[in-house]
Amino acid sequence: MTAIRGAEAILFASAQPVGAEELAERLAPGTDIPQVLSDLRTIYASRGVNLVEVAGKWMFRTAPDLAHLLTREQVEPKKLSRAALETLAIIAYHQPVTRAEIEEIRGVSTNKGTLDVLMETGWIRMRGRRRTPGRPLTYGTTEAFLVHFGLEAVTDLPGVDDLKAAGFLEGAVPPGFRVPIPNASDTLMPDEDPLTELDFQDYQPLPPEE
Repeated sequence: MTAIRGAEAILFASAQPVGAEELAERLAPGTDIPQVLSDLRTIYASRGVNLVEVAGKWMFRTAPDLAHLLTREQVEPKKLSRAALETLAIIAYHQPVTRAEIEEIRGVSTNKGTLDVLMETGWIRMRGRRRTPGRPLTYGTTEAFLVHFGLEAVTDLPGVDDLKAAGFLEGAVPPGFRVPIPNASDTLMPDEDPLTELDFQDYQPLPPEE
C-alpha cells in the first residue's frame, strides 16, 4: 500500500507521463512496479480519473464519460489546415519520411511552413538525414503526438478495417489499396544518418501555407 500511495502521488503531481523506470528510481528498491501500476489502474478504473498508458508511460486522465463536464475549461486549439493534416498522417504512417516522399504521396508540393507548424505543435520532429543525394531530412512523430491522440504506440493507429468502421472508407476499396504499418522504432534506419548540431542551427521556420 505504501508503494501504491507513493506511485499515486508521483503520477498525480507530474504534468507529463511517467515511465516505469522513473517510478522505480523514486520508490523503494525491489518494488514490483508493474503490479503497483496494475493495482492503481484497477483502483481508478471506476473513478473520475483513470490511469492510462500512453507512449509506454503512465498518466492520470479524465474518465472519457466525464469529458463533457470539463468542456468549459478546455482551450480551443487552432485547427490545422488540410495540408497539415494530410502531411501529419503521411508522417505518422510512413515515418521515417522525407519532404520529397511526402510530396510524392500527396501528389502536390509541400510548403516548408506546413512542416514548421507541425514541428511547433511538437507532434513531429527531425529524425535524421537520408543517405541519398542531397541528404534530405527525415521526419517522424513524437511522444507528444502519442499523448495528444491517446496512443500507446504509433502501431495503434487505425488500419483499413478501423477506417471502414469509422466511415472514412466507403464503398469498394481500390485493388492494391493498403494502409502501411507504422514504424514504431525511434532507432535510426540503416539509410539514415544522425542529426548534428548544425542541422538545428540551420533550421529556420517559415510562415505556414494558407
